[in-house]
Amino acid sequence: MSSFTIGSGSVMAACGVDRVRPPSAAANIFTIGRRELRDAVRSRWFILYTLAFTGLGLSVSYISAASTGGSGLSGFGRTTAGLINLVLLVVPLMALTAGAGSIASDRERGMLSYLLAQPVTRVEVLIGKYLGLAGSLFACITLGLGLCALIVAWKGEATRPQSLLWLTGLTFVLALGMLSVGMLLSSVARRASGAIGTAIFLWLVFVFATDLVLMAGTLAFKLRIQELFALSLVNPLQVFKMWSLHSAEASLDVLGPAGLYASEEYGPMLHVIFAGCLLAWVVLPLVVAGAVFSRRSPV
Repeated sequence: MSSFTIGSGSVMAACGVDRVRPPSAAANIFTIGRRELRDAVRSRWFILYTLAFTGLGLSVSYISAASTGGSGLSGFGRTTAGLINLVLLVVPLMALTAGAGSIASDRERGMLSYLLAQPVTRVEVLIGKYLGLAGSLFACITLGLGLCALIVAWKGEATRPQSLLWLTGLTFVLALGMLSVGMLLSSVARRASGAIGTAIFLWLVFVFATDLVLMAGTLAFKLRIQELFALSLVNPLQVFKMWSLHSAEASLDVLGPAGLYASEEYGPMLHVIFAGCLLAWVVLPLVVAGAVFSRRSPV
């Protein structure tokens, strides 16, 4: 019996037939992420958002470099302020809509059922899609801000590379947080149109409605300065803005009493507080999206 087994193994080895090994989780995530990155780069949303972000960034950078005497990106100059405001408007919308259409569009087209029929887990699919879209967002952000730095350098302004690198890093972390929220919306929705519509509504809330609610709440409930600062930490866009200004060596009093209170009360610990808030927006929605996606039907 043993000789038969050995003989059979010898015949299989001689014929070049090896035992088929299932792909590893890392290989599955890499394959799905590469496919998602390729599709995102080829899609119209990536091209439009990249052109818009780059064009607006170049306009801000060119005008600021031409109108300021050598400030450029060093410290809190007009260029940095303009780029921060540009990021707050464009990047969250770009990341939210990209994440919102990822899973819901595959579910709507029937591609999700085919994908899950392969030897992959739902967690691998979610992480692969997330990493692929994160790569496309990183390419868009670095392209836009990189061209802004080139135009400032071409104008001969004094630039500080670490300032741009820090702003790029903060922008990417904000994009990851908004991408996580978009993936959560996509995991819940059955149609891509509903997920993208909800993402645009959330973008409006983050960009415009939150400031109005804070002002109204301050007047109506006479919130203390500590409570106002704590509420501002709930909005990731506000956290990004305060962290960017603080890192650009600007006084947070440009954000009002809450920023001035934070600067005086916490000092160097502000970096830890801001980092914890943004990382929470990256991790928590993605974890909830994984829990929802693992229980939802692919159709």
